[in-house]
Amino acid sequence: MPTDVKDPTDPFNAIVDAPFDSALSDRYLVYALSTITARSLPDVRDGLKPVHRRLLWAMRLLKLDPAQGYKKCARVVGDVIGKYHPHGDQSVYDAMVRLAQDFAMRYPLVDGQGNFGNIDGDNAAAYRYTEARLTQVAIDMMEGLDENAVDYRPTYNNEDEEPELLPGLFPNLLANGAAGIAVGMATSIPPHNAAELFDAAILLIDQPDATDAQVLEHVQGPDFPTGGLVVDSPAAIAEAYATGRGGFRVRARWSVEKEKGGGWNAVITEIPYGIQKGKLIEQIAGLINDKKLPILADVRDESDAVIRIVIEPRSRTVDPDMLMESLFRLSDLENRVSLNLNVLDKTRTPRVMSLREALHGWVEHQFVVLQRRSQHRLDKIADRVELLDGYLIAYLNLDRVIEIIRTEDEPKPIMIAEFGLTDRQAEAILDMRLRRLRKLEEMQIRKERDGLETEKSGLELLLGSEARQRTRLKRDMGKLRERYGPETVLGKRRTTVAEAAPAREIPMELMIEREPITVILSERGWIRAMKGHADDAALAALKFKEGDGPMFAFPAQTTDKLLLAAENGRFFTLGADKLPGGRGFGEPVRLMIDLDGDVGIVALLPASRAKKLLVAATDGRGFIVQTSDTIAETRKGKTVVTPRIGAKLKLVKAVDPAADYVAAIGDNRRLLVFPITELAELSKGQGVQLQRYGDGGLSDAVTFVFAQGLSWAMGGDTGRTRTETDLSQWRAARGAAGRMPPTGFPRDNKF
Repeated sequence: MPTDVKDPTDPFNAIVDAPFDSALSDRYLVYALSTITARSLPDVRDGLKPVHRRLLWAMRLLKLDPAQGYKKCARVVGDVIGKYHPHGDQSVYDAMVRLAQDFAMRYPLVDGQGNFGNIDGDNAAAYRYTEARLTQVAIDMMEGLDENAVDYRPTYNNEDEEPELLPGLFPNLLANGAAGIAVGMATSIPPHNAAELFDAAILLIDQPDATDAQVLEHVQGPDFPTGGLVVDSPAAIAEAYATGRGGFRVRARWSVEKEKGGGWNAVITEIPYGIQKGKLIEQIAGLINDKKLPILADVRDESDAVIRIVIEPRSRTVDPDMLMESLFRLSDLENRVSLNLNVLDKTRTPRVMSLREALHGWVEHQFVVLQRRSQHRLDKIADRVELLDGYLIAYLNLDRVIEIIRTEDEPKPIMIAEFGLTDRQAEAILDMRLRRLRKLEEMQIRKERDGLETEKSGLELLLGSEARQRTRLKRDMGKLRERYGPETVLGKRRTTVAEAAPAREIPMELMIEREPITVILSERGWIRAMKGHADDAALAALKFKEGDGPMFAFPAQTTDKLLLAAENGRFFTLGADKLPGGRGFGEPVRLMIDLDGDVGIVALLPASRAKKLLVAATDGRGFIVQTSDTIAETRKGKTVVTPRIGAKLKLVKAVDPAADYVAAIGDNRRLLVFPITELAELSKGQGVQLQRYGDGGLSDAVTFVFAQGLSWAMGGDTGRTRTETDLSQWRAARGAAGRMPPTGFPRDNKF
């Protein structure tokens, strides 16, 4: 063999060199398109994915009509994976189970017998135990399959055929919804009420250019099989439907049941769509065990065929609305159902549609189906009329026909030549039975032919007039709407669409169990919380790390927010319930907040101690700040005081609500008293000069009632205090230098 000719039998000669990235992208694109168009996204015209379409088709061929008996699901799954859908049997069976679950499908397409799972989250029995047949909804969806309403394509092995679409007059895409994850895109469509969809579709038949707002006059919103309440505003719902993207907040339906003695329980009768009841109850029980909602005492599942979840409050004084509002925030009693109306259009192209576009796509498909079914019926009429005309010729020349049949070896060509028959007509006459040669039969043939001619004229008028097609489609939709109307059990709206009241601020006390604690912060910054309010003896017995000791210790409640002030003027907020326990040395407080190790801690106190705080720096500048303005939302804290260069935050003191004067004392042991009205009230900043110093800086400051005077501890173990009531000689304007304090004032210059 010449060297330039490759051996075709050598497999290595079939290898083609190609860049790895282009080869990989080409193959991945093929996989992605296959997933998008043939697995995960529904078609806008029938709302089905291929696996669901093939399931219904296989069940139809097995004659599993609603009036027939059930057959094993194993038989159906076997036919589907053997003839139409060469994928895993479990995935096919799971798809079939979902079509039969009345809590998953708004209008179930499969009527199941046996264990098909439940809303608790339990799985269905194996397919060898369960049986199924089609529902009337599925029959309505397949109406017209025998009338050339849609195209057929070969199955994967070219042994059979399957429909590319289902033609029936049921808006399945929006009525039952869909969910799927493809490659690079996904779809999520909640179920809707079929009667409302029919009303909107009839509007689009009359007014193809109707706006989204006009469509929403008929479609209230989603209608979930599990009921519940959609609590979004009309504007949010309209926006979601107009863009095809968004979501709906769905809440459980509940009511208050009064008990003897004035007590009450909240009873939940409907839960959000897609939520498993068993996991929901575990979630609520977890809130009780973790003490995340102290006003909740117990949850009980008293469900049978109807959902009944009993929520028991901690006491009868709890506000029912506040309890349920808390549960909506903390559990799946309120859930968000997303809307992503991403479907395949009539050209099999994936795109996100608005509600109006999706409905319009289905209506357009129904016009095509109506035209194809009408044309198919015309063709059938033409075939039948051809045969009836042949029969009439035979009756009019009966003796001659009989003579030809009796005497001729090949009667067919002679009959065709003599009477001008077609091949089909001659064949039909030869196949005719002798019993049909009655006079009555001739009359029936003439009557049938007249009837067919009348029907033919009506169909030709229908195909030639768009107005007649619109009228016919509206009439057919009206009939089907009666079957799924709001007065029927299946068609009655289950989900209430009503905007929720504005969310109320839930007090922290409701979320945290209120317990007394004692907060201890050491000099080295280790913090802990002992249970109960410790006395002096218990505080004296506290142990600290070597070289460490107490810095702050005070009683508080677990519901308190603690304010920690640093020397750089930043305030940090700690949750008292988040503090480590009293056993051991606690934890470094700097791990809980973003505070550098070289910045000292000035104060730690409960935010509930006072409405206002007196803050001041070492240089004597300060102001009064509302406590609410010092609370920080993040670990980084909040800048409240901005000390001048070289100064640091010195003190943070609670302001006495009745106080009318401020007393300040410096390191130089000078005392100044001035009216509190001279002190600025700011939310942040440097403040104003409290006291002027020749040397040193501010040592301490306090607010007090001038008429009651200043009091200070005498020292020692006596516990006695001394009060100076006549402070007139220390009274001066803010910013003065002050005078030496009264005799006996503490030598540490602290009030």
